[in-house]
Parts: sequence; structure tokens; C-alpha cells
Amino acid sequence: MNLRQLRYFVAVAEERHFGRAAQRLHMAQPPLSHQIRQLESDLGVELLHRTTRRVDLTDAGRAYLERARAILSSVDDAAQHARRVAAGATGHLTIGCVGTATYSLLPPLARRLAEELPGIDFAFRGEMLVPDQVEALRSGAIDIALLRPPVADQSLRIRVVRREPWVVALPADHPLTRRERLRVSDLAGAAFIVHSADRRSAMYDRVAALLREGGVAPTIRHEVGETSTLATLVAAGLGIAVAPEPITALRLDGLSYRPLDGAGTGVDLAVAHLADREDRHLARVADLIVDLTAV
Repeated sequence: MNLRQLRYFVAVAEERHFGRAAQRLHMAQPPLSHQIRQLESDLGVELLHRTTRRVDLTDAGRAYLERARAILSSVDDAAQHARRVAAGATGHLTIGCVGTATYSLLPPLARRLAEELPGIDFAFRGEMLVPDQVEALRSGAIDIALLRPPVADQSLRIRVVRREPWVVALPADHPLTRRERLRVSDLAGAAFIVHSADRRSAMYDRVAALLREGGVAPTIRHEVGETSTLATLVAAGLGIAVAPEPITALRLDGLSYRPLDGAGTGVDLAVAHLADREDRHLARVADLIVDLTAV
């Protein structure tokens, strides 16, 4: 018994005629009749009643037809699934995002993925610190990371997707909100809210370097682990913060933002995954992220 014989039997059973079944299968009638008799011999049962005018199914034939259709359908589904996997149209991926990407990039990314790759099951982890992202990539807890380079790990493939300018988050009643744009030197004497150094935040080091290069020795009032908490404390009037521009996606009562001039060229955002991952669906998603962030 083989799949070809099953397909031959289903054609004959549905056509109720060997000639029409042969035409449907694009083959001659004698080899078709031979294959059906061989199938019946292998099974040890009669599947068809043959007359000079038509073919009818025996009780065994009707039962066998139902199972044969199910088998062929499963085989076709398996082939289609294999083709979807090979094309990168199915699978499962977990994407981990740094704080600002969680609010600015994750919503449009989730919509785009659902529209263009509906066969891939996605999970998301937001507000991740870069060291945690690197560890999660190594362990397989996440598959793709949106993070802040540089990352000194040769096992990762990292592609910078865009550079994001700095902004200053201010309480709405802060005197600096009277200005349209700010310079680093304008921040001297202010109380700062920063990402936590104890939690190995890459943003802490970047902001500290930015202020140091601008001649500002910050007074740090609070250290936080999440960007949302940072924005909330600023809105509460507990200090100011310097962050990448996508933080402006967080709109809270009592919170204002101003561009920061003369602060270098900003901070990079990159997409990263293990360099030895060759999954087609992972490559498609990474390329989609690059395309989305380039807009």
C-alpha cells in the first residue's frame, strides 16, 4: 500500500467509474485498475463492486474511503506546513525590548507582525535591561532583542537599526519648560532620576557620560529599574531625566519633554539574536524590524 494507491482509490470511489477516474488522474485505465486490485489484495478485502456500467463501494470500501481521505488530507497539510516553515511563515518567537522601545516600537511592531506573519506565534517581554537581554538570548528565553549597543558578546549578531536623539523629561511646572530646546549645561543643579546602576542599566552609563561631557555633575534623587517608573516620578515632580526620544510615547499628566541640543548624535537602537540561529522565521522577523524602524 502507498499514497499513490490511496489517491487512485479515492478518485475511483468519487467518480464511480474507472474511465472517468483515469481521465481525472491523467493516466490510462488498465494500470489504474491494476493498482486498485493490488490495493484490495494487500488489504484482503473487496472495496468496490464492479459492473459493466458503474462502480459501487462495498461497506468496507465506504469505511476505507473515509479514512483514506483523512490520511491524504493529513499528508497534504504536513507538506503545506513544511513549506510554510521553510518560507519562515510559521513558528514561535519571543522578542525582548529595552524600556523606550517597549512604548514606542512594540505597538506598531506587534501590529505589523500580526498583519504580515500571522502564522508565527509571538510573545513579548518589555522593560528589559541590556544585560538581562543578553543572558536571555543565550539561554533561549528570548529569540530577538531590541537593545542598546555596544554589547561585547561574539555569540550575537547585532544590527543597529536607528539612532535616537536625547530628550529631557521635565515636570510640567519646571522652569526649564519655558524653553523650547535645552543644552546639557542648562541641566546643572537639577535633581535627576536615572536608571539604576545597581541593576546594570546600560542607560545609566550613557546618561552619566553625557552629563559629564557637558560639564554637569548630577545630583541623583532616585534610581529606577523601569522607564515607566522614571517617567512617573518625573511627572510627580521628583526630578528630571534624560532619555532617548521614544520615551515621549509615554504621555502623563504633569510631564513635559524638551529636545536636548549639543548632546552628541544620540543613542543607538539595535536588533540582536544569536549569530548561529538559522531559523528562516527569525530572519524574516529581524528583517521586518529593520524595515519598520527605517521608516
